[in-house]
Amino acid sequence: MEPEQAPRAAPSAPADPVPQAAPAVDLRQFVGSVVQIRTTAVRDGETVASLGLRRSGSGVIIGPSTVLTIGYLLLEADEVEVVTASGRRIPASVAAQDPASGFGIVRTALPLDGAPLELGDSDAVAEGAQVLTLGHGEPIATELVVLSRKPFSGTWEYLLERPLFTFPPVNNWSGAALIAPDGRLVGIGSLIVNDAAPPGRNAVPGNLFVPVGLIKPVLDTLLAEGKRPGPARPWLGVSTESVRGNLMVARVTPGGPAEQAGLAPGDVIVGVGEEAVGGQADFYRKLWKAGPAGAEIPLRVLKGGAIRELKVRSVDRGDFLRKPHGV
Repeated sequence: MEPEQAPRAAPSAPADPVPQAAPAVDLRQFVGSVVQIRTTAVRDGETVASLGLRRSGSGVIIGPSTVLTIGYLLLEADEVEVVTASGRRIPASVAAQDPASGFGIVRTALPLDGAPLELGDSDAVAEGAQVLTLGHGEPIATELVVLSRKPFSGTWEYLLERPLFTFPPVNNWSGAALIAPDGRLVGIGSLIVNDAAPPGRNAVPGNLFVPVGLIKPVLDTLLAEGKRPGPARPWLGVSTESVRGNLMVARVTPGGPAEQAGLAPGDVIVGVGEEAVGGQADFYRKLWKAGPAGAEIPLRVLKGGAIRELKVRSVDRGDFLRKPHGV
């Protein structure tokens, strides 16, 4: 993304909510707090086909040697480097991964030279709020409007109940900072989306930011242990899509639990145990209620024109991924 040379203000949102007034902020003051994350994954990694071998995005300094970023940049990472706004290149490592939220944390080998951003109250960010975003390499922040806090479900067994959908869309979103008017960090950039509008409104493109409220309560544990407390969620290795009101299997991870149990592309998932599923988000909620990672998940599946019952032995997603060399 080419850096702009003048402050960029968000155009008015195409529909309600009405943007809320925000105090004037120096759009250049946060530049030193945002870094670049460069990673190289293990060559035989399961995520290389979808995410690439070499990845690059932004991250936000939250401690002297700690950077918060979006987790997919770090999946199966064998090499990690942080590039600061001043141009320093610092070796780093993956300190933590949190599949439930989608966040990842990087720890640098040397102290960073940028000012850490304090984590703010993302729960208090309402539709219509004015916020700022900043990615690495940009000389100033961009003003955005929060359009929606509607749920988001991803095809990769991922669900956010209250993400931050913003407008207008920006290109440098991956790992970018979302900053409240008080200067605190409230989100990390994850996606560009076709529909950021509230339910019932005409679709408009925008970005999805993961709210930091998902990680604040467990941050200390993540930094100390590399994962959140408690058992991991069950993971099946199945990608789904809604097709004419049906939850259809689009892909199964080779060698993953779903494939081993006989699930295949084109199958339709109709229930978890005796409970019918009402869509992708409902499927995830019922799946995660069925037990922790390792639990046997009973699925009812429409396969070849007949309903079949499959038992899928779930796993911890982190255990399925390839480990960096030497780990």
